[in-house]
Amino acid sequence: MTALAAMGQGGAAAVAIEPLAKRLGATRGSFYWHFSSRGDLVRAALVLWERRETEDVIAWVEAMPGPRERLRALLLAALESTTGPAADVELALQASVDDPDVAEALARVTQRRLAYLADQFAALGHDPDGARERAVMSYSAFLGHAQLVHATPSLAPTGSALAGYADRWIALLADEALVATPESAR
Repeated sequence: MTALAAMGQGGAAAVAIEPLAKRLGATRGSFYWHFSSRGDLVRAALVLWERRETEDVIAWVEAMPGPRERLRALLLAALESTTGPAADVELALQASVDDPDVAEALARVTQRRLAYLADQFAALGHDPDGARERAVMSYSAFLGHAQLVHATPSLAPTGSALAGYADRWIALLADEALVATPESAR
């Protein structure tokens, strides 16, 4: 959607009807045929972003056989997404949190992502508080990585180094050596 691309370039403030209509080769009037206001367009773009970057990703990850595999796939996908349009939108929305519609969408998406991550850490054997803490650390690390790639891309791991980086990140956050498994309890 063109509104999402505009958000990636300049946050929610970049969603302006006339420039978007011109970009699409449409008239201002045709815009109002589809959306009753700029706010409706922003909200529709945010719903699309939420579906694509959260719900669709979670649905894809759910096909993985276990929590460690899901965390690894999710982390690799998230790290790989820190270069390109998806990262631009993510960072621009984080910077546009003063917009009430963006703040609401970010709160909803953040809660959903944290809950999913916490579920995966709980499935690895962590108590609810520990799982929630690891979810927050994971999500904070993702946002920090996205900012690092944006600001100083030469400092971030890329290519084949990314998989090892993801594995070490998961091992650290999962604290696998300290989690009792049914086999180690015997």
